[in-house]
Formats: sequence, structure tokens, C-alpha cells
Amino acid sequence: MVARPGVAEGALGGGEEGWLGALELGFAPGHGRTIMQRRSHRGPFVVQSPFYPEGAPCHAYLLHPPGGLVGGDCLRLDIACAAGAHALITTPAAGKIYRSAGAETRVRQHLRVAAGATLEFLPTESIVFDGARCTARTLLDLEAGATAVAWDAWVMGRPASGDGFDSGRMRQSLELSVDGRPLLLERNVIDGGGSWLRSAWGLGGRPACVTLVAWPGDERALEQARRATGIPGCDGSVTLVDGVLVARALAAGLVALREQMERWWRAVRPVLTGRTAVPPRIWAT
Repeated sequence: MVARPGVAEGALGGGEEGWLGALELGFAPGHGRTIMQRRSHRGPFVVQSPFYPEGAPCHAYLLHPPGGLVGGDCLRLDIACAAGAHALITTPAAGKIYRSAGAETRVRQHLRVAAGATLEFLPTESIVFDGARCTARTLLDLEAGATAVAWDAWVMGRPASGDGFDSGRMRQSLELSVDGRPLLLERNVIDGGGSWLRSAWGLGGRPACVTLVAWPGDERALEQARRATGIPGCDGSVTLVDGVLVARALAAGLVALREQMERWWRAVRPVLTGRTAVPPRIWAT
């Protein structure tokens, strides 16, 4: 079923013509492994059947068949992990935010992880085309005793084609709270052709960027992440504040950025979860 956002999803700020894609997933322990206990979708936003390449943890791939979002479209994702569940979520291809004639694209991702549960949220990057207008918000609501690794990766323009982000506006936010206490509030407003894209205090002319967060971070995770930092063509740094491990990187292109993202994940996963890194199969295609 496909619904118009102005009718079905006022909470997303609808009212403009466009399509709504909404997906709700619930993970819980069952039959000796994590099962997808709840799955509900509206519009062109679905999930494949779960995979179990490493035993108990559930790997799931989010699919958005249209392949991109245009002005007025809304995409909403809600994920909940119950105690004892371990889910790894990724996507098979980069997301795309296309040029808009004026209406705004809205993306909202709400991730809830209970005490004793683990969520690894590892989607591929989103490419923001020149002229796009988008607001994207990712919220991680964790309980004390939860474990989470998540990243938020963006590419402004299409560097491989020589296209920049010369017009439009991107509003991006990443928020992490534990037991309702905000520990990370990150908000960026990127104007097409603006100084933030070029200046040293912004992207510094490197259009590909990522922020990775991990909870609960400790000195061992910080050390491993810092050892994994240093991909040629990619500038990265790692901090640990109030138990939140935050790793950030800027790159001129996607290859270096993706390599750094995966290297960080491989480094911190064994520390946080006690499991060696088993990359999703889709990453090899």
C-alpha cells in the first residue's frame, strides 16, 4: 500500500505532494537466535528475509525499490530490539536524494535498543544530488545495558561524475540518548555552494563524510578505533566522551570513506559484542 505523506504522516511534516515509505521492525530472541518478530511497511520500503551468516545474530537488508527520493517524499524507519536480541541492519546500495523544485525530502530513523540487546545499524551512504532539499534525522534511544554501533554517511554531490552540491540545502541530525539522557546531539545545515563545503571548519572541500557512534565505549574500544584510523585519502578522528565512542571521517571519494567505515566497525565490534566481524554478504557484491 502506498500513501500520500500529507494524509498519512503529518508527524513527518507532510502536506507536500510526494510518497511515504514507512517500515517498522521488531527483533527479539527466539528458537536460539534473533528473530524478526514484527515487520510492517507502507509504500515502497521493505526488508528482505533475515539472514544468519554467523549463527544467532540476525542480518537484515533494507530495500527501497524506487532507488531514491525526490522533493516531498518521506521515508520513516522504526527499529526496536528487545532484550537478548542482536540485529545487524544494512542496505544493498547507496541512497539517493534527488534535485527538488522546492519541496523538501524528509528522512526519519528511530532506533530503540533495550538493555541486553545489540543493534548494529550500518546502512550504505546517501548521495545528495545538486539542488536537493532534505531534512534527515537519526535518533538512537538506548537503555543502560544496551549495545549499539551505528553510522551516518553522506556524500554531497556526485564526486565521481564531477558534480558538486552547488544549490539546495541539507539538514542532518544524529542524536543518541541513554535512559532518556541526551549524550550526543549533532546537527548540521549544509547550503549548496556555501562556505561549509569548502572551509577547513566544515568539509574542507571533501564531499564524503561519516559519523560512527558506539555505545558503551571504553578505553579499549577507543584504542582499537584509533589504530584502525588512517586510510589514504581519508582524514579521521576518534573521541570518547561520557561513554560514547564517536569516529568521524572526511574523504574526497567513496572508496576511501567506505574502507574507513568498515575498518572502524571491524575494530570495535569484537570489543563491544565479543564477536569477530562478519561482514554482510551484500557488501561483497
